[in-house]
Amino acid sequence: MPDAAALPLAGVRVLDLSAYIAGPYGCTLLADMGAEVIKVEPPAGDNLRKYPSTLAAESRAFLGVNRSKRGIALDLKQKDGLDVLLTLIDGADVLVHNFRPGVPERLGIGYEQLRARRPGLVYCAVTGYGDSGPMKDNAGYDQVLQTFTGICALQGPAEGPPAIVYGSVVDYYAASLLASGVSAALFERARTGQGRYVGVSLLRSALAMQSARMVWADGEPREVGRDMRSGGVTGIHPAKEGYLYLSANTPHFWRTLCERAGLPELWRTLCERAGLPELANDERYDSVRKRAEHAAVLVPRLRAALAQRSALEWEQVFGADVPCAAARTVEDMFAHPQVRAENMVASFEHPALGSYRGFAEAVRFGGAPAPQPFGAPAFGQHSAEVLAAHGYTPDQIERLRALGVLL
Repeated sequence: MPDAAALPLAGVRVLDLSAYIAGPYGCTLLADMGAEVIKVEPPAGDNLRKYPSTLAAESRAFLGVNRSKRGIALDLKQKDGLDVLLTLIDGADVLVHNFRPGVPERLGIGYEQLRARRPGLVYCAVTGYGDSGPMKDNAGYDQVLQTFTGICALQGPAEGPPAIVYGSVVDYYAASLLASGVSAALFERARTGQGRYVGVSLLRSALAMQSARMVWADGEPREVGRDMRSGGVTGIHPAKEGYLYLSANTPHFWRTLCERAGLPELWRTLCERAGLPELANDERYDSVRKRAEHAAVLVPRLRAALAQRSALEWEQVFGADVPCAAARTVEDMFAHPQVRAENMVASFEHPALGSYRGFAEAVRFGGAPAPQPFGAPAFGQHSAEVLAAHGYTPDQIERLRALGVLL
């Protein structure tokens, strides 16, 4: 990555053998930190390339998950392909895969096998359910784990059916765990010289996301309430036009929401019309729990006030004094001044798609300009380039292509 020497993981080489989202995006986060990431795909390609997409040239999901990597396509079922992979491993610091348990060992790239070959290698395996237990061989996918771990049961309405949280939240959180786990193992290796096995599973990710729910005191009944939603005033409300999310969990925000001292007179008038100012210091509503219990009284009065203006207008009225946001689409983020100020969107080039804009920087590191990210690789785009950098001659590369080992 150009200018990556300014970032914390400069000089670290990562082999990404994973597919779909959790493993690949975890490696992308490592690339954001300065690592050189080589994506190794099978002859059929990462299955995410085949994911439904409104882009004709490439999967939108693949592009978003695999920025700032070079791509190589290898047939690991052929001995020559495995030999190439072992050569790449000899020059790597980190290996990431999401094979099912047992598959790496059959290929000859299990942790113990590679530790004997390269003791300093940080080896990260992404699984659905972990390395042991009765479900270790089960295929794990984001929405399967959401359903399995109770996320869907608590996402849906009370007394209603379970509901999926769309957006692959378990996958993306697993990616964050991958990036932090690998970074910690690299930190340890800097002190000891030894690599480390790093295990990341979607099951761990799904339960870690629910740490506040995963508390069960002795003597509590099974059906104890675990819903983390505040309810009542805090939530999404309709406005004259659009929808507005409001958070009034603290006494300060609750009083400010009710009183709005110092804002335009129109707001005070609207609040008085809806009967809100006198609620600010009413002991019946002086805690989040009480306000949730009295939602049937409070919410209609609040919504009567909100109905006087659009969600975007209320967002301006509240400003920074009450946590709020007008409901937007993701398309609005590309040009939003806050997103642009933080340089979160960049332009990329792709051999088949051409230019596109996408998310660019998950973590900001100070002290130097951020390097320019680059687009996700086309299938096998850098195969010859990567092998040449590892000492392969043009004739050797051509031979591998002729054998169908290198694509």
